Amino acid sequence: MATPTTNMSVSHLHPTGSLAIADHRLPSGKEEVWRFTPVMDLIDMFDPNTERGHLAPAVGGQSGITLGRLAVGQGPRGDALLPVDRAAAIAAQVDSADYLLIDQAVAAPIQLDITGHGIDQPTADHLVIEAKPYSSATVVLHYRGHARHIGNVEVIVGESAQLTVVSIQEWDRPAVHLGQHEALIGPGSNYRHITVSLGGDLVRLTNNVSYAGVGGEAQMLGVYFAQAGQHLEHRLFVDHNHPRGVSHVDYRGALQDRNSRSVWVGDVLIRPEAVGIETYEANKNLVLTDGCRVHAVPNLEIETGDIIGAGHSASTGRFDEEQLFYLMSRGISEAEARRLVVHGFFAAILNRISLPDVAETLMNRIDQELAFDKEIQS
Repeated sequence: MATPTTNMSVSHLHPTGSLAIADHRLPSGKEEVWRFTPVMDLIDMFDPNTERGHLAPAVGGQSGITLGRLAVGQGPRGDALLPVDRAAAIAAQVDSADYLLIDQAVAAPIQLDITGHGIDQPTADHLVIEAKPYSSATVVLHYRGHARHIGNVEVIVGESAQLTVVSIQEWDRPAVHLGQHEALIGPGSNYRHITVSLGGDLVRLTNNVSYAGVGGEAQMLGVYFAQAGQHLEHRLFVDHNHPRGVSHVDYRGALQDRNSRSVWVGDVLIRPEAVGIETYEANKNLVLTDGCRVHAVPNLEIETGDIIGAGHSASTGRFDEEQLFYLMSRGISEAEARRLVVHGFFAAILNRISLPDVAETLMNRIDQELAFDKEIQS
């Protein structure tokens, strides 16, 4: 597997990557990449001298699946991920990284449960997932419990491999989760990354992909639901650095209650050598009540005109009262009508996920949140 391009400074909106913590300044909130994030609440997480714990992932219900360990500098650790912020650089320096190797076709989803047991001691971890050429698998990362956690996920997708990585943030309040997910996509391979953010006080995930050869395909799908006081932030960077690559980004989020906040920043860089590529990124937000804040920033940086197509879109809209009236006029209660409208909003993503358990987890949690909001209003 080829080493990814490390000079990220060619992008105007994506930070220069570095393993050295000192190369990443302590954020003040004035930086472009931190301007939406409440950094003053995170100062303790940026101190490299803080003693940190480890959240060991548990393999749920799988036989024949084992996790290895990789020291700093031991390949394939570092083949794909170059930290783009101070938090990711801290996590990249942990002595030992968890390592999941996939070298065959694995039919059943591989579930890794990551559970926090307290917020007194911050935690930092680095997970490496390697899919060997022509292998296939689905890996589900399920984050739960209480933690102040920095978690890197480094993904290497071999030639003609098919890999899906699902990251479910179902933390309890008041958990905090910062993370960088980075994938290097081999020639002819297909990579899907699915983000589901539902819990925690603050979740900030940076999700990046680049290509190690011609003809790789990336799908980056996401759903999130922000409640009162929650800050859910998703930042994406697609680096089209080889010809004939494909990328499709589609994130949808719903918000309700005062001081709920979502941030989505999508950036696609099409380098001069990336001829014949196709890309599109989209973000849609549904505002259910007053007092919510939504930031949606799509970006395209195109350095060659020899492409199949490139586009982006972002939209934010309030709850559709006409849809609600239509359903209620047919004898459906207001609570059930609201639930159906929200389900329909997420349906386009859920139908593409093709993982019934993940879809059921998401919709059950959203139903709980809608019911909780109804109890508050009553």
